[in-house]
Amino acid sequence: MFAQQVVNAIMLGSVYAMVAVALTLSIGVVNFLNFSIPGLFMVGGMVLWALVNAKVPLPLAIVAALVVAAVAALIVERFTWRWMRTASPFVPLVSSMAFLLLFENLATAYWGSDMHIMPPSLGGEDWRLAGLVIGVPQLIGLLCSVGLIGALSLILKHTRFGRALRTIAEDSETARMLGVDINRIVAWVFAISGLFAALAGVLFALSYRQVQPFMGEAVGLKAISAMIVGGMGNIWGSIVGGLIVGLTEVFAIRYFGADFVDIAVFGLLLCILFVRPRGLFRGMQIMRAGI
Repeated sequence: MFAQQVVNAIMLGSVYAMVAVALTLSIGVVNFLNFSIPGLFMVGGMVLWALVNAKVPLPLAIVAALVVAAVAALIVERFTWRWMRTASPFVPLVSSMAFLLLFENLATAYWGSDMHIMPPSLGGEDWRLAGLVIGVPQLIGLLCSVGLIGALSLILKHTRFGRALRTIAEDSETARMLGVDINRIVAWVFAISGLFAALAGVLFALSYRQVQPFMGEAVGLKAISAMIVGGMGNIWGSIVGGLIVGLTEVFAIRYFGADFVDIAVFGLLLCILFVRPRGLFRGMQIMRAGI
């Protein structure tokens, strides 16, 4: 039973890790906590559910959900960071929160506020290995999380695009003088963040087979906790933070009940901040080393 709970925690933690990485990209590059990311997580899951219900083949539905979320992320970038970056720092933050509310209420108006269930045939067969039950969508989600985050880390560290990101993160005015197209690079950051969040939403929908317009809020809060625990701006720290939050949540449910989950997760966050205010790993690594 203990080993099974660890497996469940790792699978859940991979979802938190992907959303935490989306948040980390935003705050690490443009020093902007993008509150619309939980909404993009919801968009990925809800659009997938809607397309599957419309009898769209699953691979095409997944691609379409990711494209819709990427376009939504670019709209957020245009009307928050690009237009408002010269305003007070809290203005883009509040406007991104407004987009979260907008996405949620649009989904509620169009699909209703009830919980929607994914067709069970999409869940796939569970694998049984050494007495452990491993959900195939959850395993795919874990592999996608590690693979995509690893690829992102390599891109940040070894490519011209990554160097441009780190230059913008260090000093945007210097980057502009060096000829970096800031608007184009930051738009890519928002799009990639949106894709990570939406893919997490897609995998969550396939793994847990339920979606609803406000599904992003709880996941977003725990992803922010994961980002802070791992170290703000540290890509790999976000993965570790996501796994820690996943472990905390699963074992809190196992030993204390579902009502104790938020107390355990946010209590852990407070304890870590008391001991290591900057998180378990050194933050803002995107600026210094691209990881």
